[in-house]
Amino acid sequence: MASATTPIRVGLIGYGYAGKTFHAPLIRSVQALELRAVGSRDPAKVHDDLPGMLVITDPGAVATSEAVDLVVVASPNETHAPLARLALEAGKHVVIDKPFTLDLAEARGLVALARRQGRMLSVFHNRRWDSDFLTVRTAIADGVIGEVRHFESHFDRFRPQIRDRWREGAGPGSGIWYDLGPHLVDQAVQLFGLPDRVTASVARLRPGALSDDWAHVVLEYPALRAVLQASMLVAGGSPRFVVHGEAGSLVKQRLDIQEQQLLAGMVPGAPGWGEDPDGLAIHDGTGSVAHAPAVAGDQRRYYEGVARQIAQGTIDHVAALEALQVMACIEAALISARTGTSVALALTAEEREGSAAPRA
Repeated sequence: MASATTPIRVGLIGYGYAGKTFHAPLIRSVQALELRAVGSRDPAKVHDDLPGMLVITDPGAVATSEAVDLVVVASPNETHAPLARLALEAGKHVVIDKPFTLDLAEARGLVALARRQGRMLSVFHNRRWDSDFLTVRTAIADGVIGEVRHFESHFDRFRPQIRDRWREGAGPGSGIWYDLGPHLVDQAVQLFGLPDRVTASVARLRPGALSDDWAHVVLEYPALRAVLQASMLVAGGSPRFVVHGEAGSLVKQRLDIQEQQLLAGMVPGAPGWGEDPDGLAIHDGTGSVAHAPAVAGDQRRYYEGVARQIAQGTIDHVAALEALQVMACIEAALISARTGTSVALALTAEEREGSAAPRA
């Protein structure tokens, strides 16, 4: 295992979009981490980006390798639970790309196993460190618009053509709600705590769609509604965030730019990294609009936190419980969409207490 003076050795399982675009660059940008091995069935693809990297074609072999301390699971969603279980049983710390698992039962099993093993278990909720979210979160915390009563969060794409990839297929864990829902839910729960109930509608709007490509989910609080929206058919015009409070409104138009910077090959931490030119509009209710600069984003902070916790050797399991809470919201939304009812979260009292987020 790593010590205070040696880097934490990381094995990354999966080199598709998430592994290639997010995990590998972010891991490599954190000094306390060292990417030692990548699990992929396409070694040439990995070596194009990472010459000399050890590539292991068997994902299970990465999960149990004695050459790594931390296993990052960025493979298709249905493999998250079994691979994470293998890694935890082998004494590894584990990061899982969102969504945590396919359902709450799988998530509970992994949280319990991580506790028994005394290992860190965390889900890659990297969007906590996006500029758009940080900007809105700061304004809410500063009381700029008073008590929030309506929160609206859009995570939209424009992909009218269905692509041949597992995320848009008919398999377990596919569809836009499993893909983008965890980001939307995690951000809302970080701001407002757990909702009382969830009401949702999901749909397939593109001709020939095999899984949901549109989702509208409402998190219900006593004096607040958080509206979460995701779609594959939005070419523009929808703000990223709209927040209404007792003293005014906030509008953040554009999405954080770190994903686009990573796709363009920017190294995390390079000059301009995470700097957002799109500021925040603040409406005061009298017709006046003020503008505030955006807070810079930095998703490296996710992996810096992971490295810090492992190096300190004190595992608090808060990250795992927060991920479990998000999974409960994801599952409640799917049940609501299927039954046409509002659904309470199927969490125990202990699971509800796992978050330090405020209650709206």
